[in-house]
Amino acid sequence: MDLELQTELFKQHTEKLKERYELNEPPENKKDREFFLMVKEHTTPIYTLLEDWEENALAAVKERRVTIHPHQVTSTRENMELLLMHSFYVDVKRKRYMELNHSIHFILDQLLRDLREK
Repeated sequence: MDLELQTELFKQHTEKLKERYELNEPPENKKDREFFLMVKEHTTPIYTLLEDWEENALAAVKERRVTIHPHQVTSTRENMELLLMHSFYVDVKRKRYMELNHSIHFILDQLLRDLREK
């Protein structure tokens, strides 16, 4: 899958996660096995996409096809991992959640602009 498509999918996932965060309540018991398995089922494909995206994005940075820094790619992946968990566990304030979300979208939008220009 090419980087542009992966990035678009990544953006779609962040929007769905934001909806989940805004519409759901925190779980009654964060150690509930059923809840954990449900989270794992929903997040595993996203983690897989995230790994592939990071690898391809870092390759694009190395080839100078995009103007972002490798650290921004790594930070975006880390922020997405945080966003994933916060979306299900609803365990941070909305302001912090939105900061992560905006940070991710900023890099993804910049990456898409660079890819579409070249």
